[in-house]
Amino acid sequence: MFERLLCMLKKEFIQTLRDPRMRFILFVIPAVQTVIFGYAVNTDVRQIKTAIYDLDNSIESRDIAARLVRSGYFQVTEHISREGRVRELLDRGEVKAVFRMNRGMGETLRGGRTAPLQLILDGTDSNTAGIVLNYAMNIAARYNEQLQVLQITRQRGVSEPPEGVVLQSRAWYNENLESRNYYVPAVIALIVLIITMLLSSMAVVREKEIGTMEQMIVTPISRGEFILGKTIPFVLIGFIDVALVTVVAYFWFGVPLRGSLPLLFAATGLFLMSSLGFGLFLSTISRTQQQAMMSSFMFIFPAMLLSGFAFPIENMPEPVQWLTFLNPLRYYLVIIRSIFLKGVGLSILWPQLLGLFLLGIAILSFAVQRFKKTLT
Repeated sequence: MFERLLCMLKKEFIQTLRDPRMRFILFVIPAVQTVIFGYAVNTDVRQIKTAIYDLDNSIESRDIAARLVRSGYFQVTEHISREGRVRELLDRGEVKAVFRMNRGMGETLRGGRTAPLQLILDGTDSNTAGIVLNYAMNIAARYNEQLQVLQITRQRGVSEPPEGVVLQSRAWYNENLESRNYYVPAVIALIVLIITMLLSSMAVVREKEIGTMEQMIVTPISRGEFILGKTIPFVLIGFIDVALVTVVAYFWFGVPLRGSLPLLFAATGLFLMSSLGFGLFLSTISRTQQQAMMSSFMFIFPAMLLSGFAFPIENMPEPVQWLTFLNPLRYYLVIIRSIFLKGVGLSILWPQLLGLFLLGIAILSFAVQRFKKTLT
């Protein structure tokens, strides 16, 4: 048995790695994709293109405009001088926000009254618009606090402002609140899923297309040996890819790796059971490699959307939340993010590991039962 299995493994490694283009796809493309996705998948909103429509041109209005620039969130690209220019800039997408200061704003503030500051947003991207609105509200709130303190100080005739509550915040695990630290580990999981599922789904189909399946049928190799010979090389490739992209995430992007590497690879092994099981199942229902590839993407995209990769599962409808428990990627994302950012161990992650194990056993068993060493 072991001799036949070793021969099968040798055949698969030679067939997979003999093509230089395939070696490039397996071991270089994942690292390149991690770099590209690491820069592209970034929800941090900085340097928002902004226009200022200052009808007052007072010390107060100019101070507010300067505060917007100093915050680092807004990049003032134009000072508008006419009303129609507001719509032009927003329609063309040249700015995302326009701040309008009405005439008499400075005089109103000096008189101790409330002065409106209008913010016109491009609401096409509701998420970005909400973030921009939050930035503007925080800047306005800080300005109001300083203005109120100054007025109270003048009224009381004291040189020092009154004391108040000072919020001292501290973010754990992601101290600088960089979205890259949250998304890059998830990109690692996504790349491993795509690579291993595509390879395994096309493995058996390739044998049918090139005619070597007929030769395999007449050999004494068993169904289990054939499946092991097809999947073990991709398991090793999956581990190598995880190691490569982890190195890129740690050294290139500076994503902290606070947890256990052995636990990370153990979780990867459990996750590969599911991804390779799905790939093997798809290979049994596909007649061509094109069919296998398209079938893989029909699973990959829903799995990504229902995993918490980009959208919080808690915000999904309750029936959809229950559906996500059947998604192995959901558990793996929790594990890989927790290992990278929180540094937690088995005592915390055992429910996710158990879920991965049970799903992997179920999916792989179903795929093996469906597999038949035939041409059809």
